[in-house]
Amino acid sequence: MSIVMPNYEHGVLNTTASILKYYGVETKYNTLSTLDEYLASDKKYKNIILLIMDGMGEHVLNNISPEGFLNKNKKTVGTAVYPSTTTASLTTYYAGKPPYETGWIAWSQYFKELGRAVDLLKHTESYEGQPLKGTGLKKFKEVIKYKTIFDQIKESSPETEVFEVMPEYSERRAYNTLDADNIDEIIDDINILLKLPSNTFIMAYSDNPDGILHKYGTDSAEAKEYLLDAEKKIENFANNLPADTLLIISADHGHRNIDKAYTLLDYPDIWECLLMPPALESRVVGFYVKENMRETFVERFNSKFKDEFWLMTKEEFLDKKFLGDGDKHPKIDDFIGNYVAVSTSGSIIRLETFLTEGKPIKKSTHAGLTKEEMEIPIIIIEK
Repeated sequence: MSIVMPNYEHGVLNTTASILKYYGVETKYNTLSTLDEYLASDKKYKNIILLIMDGMGEHVLNNISPEGFLNKNKKTVGTAVYPSTTTASLTTYYAGKPPYETGWIAWSQYFKELGRAVDLLKHTESYEGQPLKGTGLKKFKEVIKYKTIFDQIKESSPETEVFEVMPEYSERRAYNTLDADNIDEIIDDINILLKLPSNTFIMAYSDNPDGILHKYGTDSAEAKEYLLDAEKKIENFANNLPADTLLIISADHGHRNIDKAYTLLDYPDIWECLLMPPALESRVVGFYVKENMRETFVERFNSKFKDEFWLMTKEEFLDKKFLGDGDKHPKIDDFIGNYVAVSTSGSIIRLETFLTEGKPIKKSTHAGLTKEEMEIPIIIIEK
């Protein structure tokens, strides 16, 4: 199994840095040279569109449509941030900062202030699914708040109107947000915005093919049907864009099919080493290990999973810059525990307790370190 480390010089973070730089926003992160060839020119665009197709990794696209419109307009291949998951990568697009700075790492993170693990994107308690309310919700938002790319661009370039196009269920991150629950509605909304007289920056997000890949797998007929149909609609949309428009299409992460699913409840010798249930995700697992059982935990875990998971101490994980660099979020140590296991195979470890069963096992998922999850296409179309 080939693994791909996150490249914080050529991927999600740098795509965002290039856009921010174009609008005059100061960023300490390196920009994406491929995109700078368009944005750093003397030409000023009336419209810049960033379309994020959730889960449309390089290998998903190549397997389904190697000679299609999207691949023909692909300018380079970058990487997701790590973990290769929507929580971390999408927030990097929204903030222009890596997980190390935002604190948005994975699906489920433990908040000691709340005494529970929380599903970040849903604002719900991780095991029983109860929504956060009142003081709990307020504290949650305080701990992981960040300044959005929309606010940063608007402050630096007041003449630019900024818009977000998102599924109706999603949390709003921009003052001007349009609802769009499928690719047709996304295209319709963007076309409406392109008729405005002002300069516009539009970030649009499609929650597919991710949802379809989770349900049916990367090699399914359903995934192929969806992506080929979406590609045809995007091609028609791109061919009819007005002049002085730049369309950037990419993904937050890729996908790979799941071969094995484990639960630690079947391994009481490992469970014995833990202070509390693990957190994060099934392909990047954060462990809270008793201090007097650290060596025992490493020995027991590796005896069972060393060929499928790369186990590191928190210090090793952070020293290798998996989460990026910068100003460390004050909650990083709390969120990841004192050991992290990263999947380098097709295996997952379900996050569950004796009271609540873990999330359903999906046909395909992400957050591991394989090339299928880490590599993303960067597609650029100029009009």
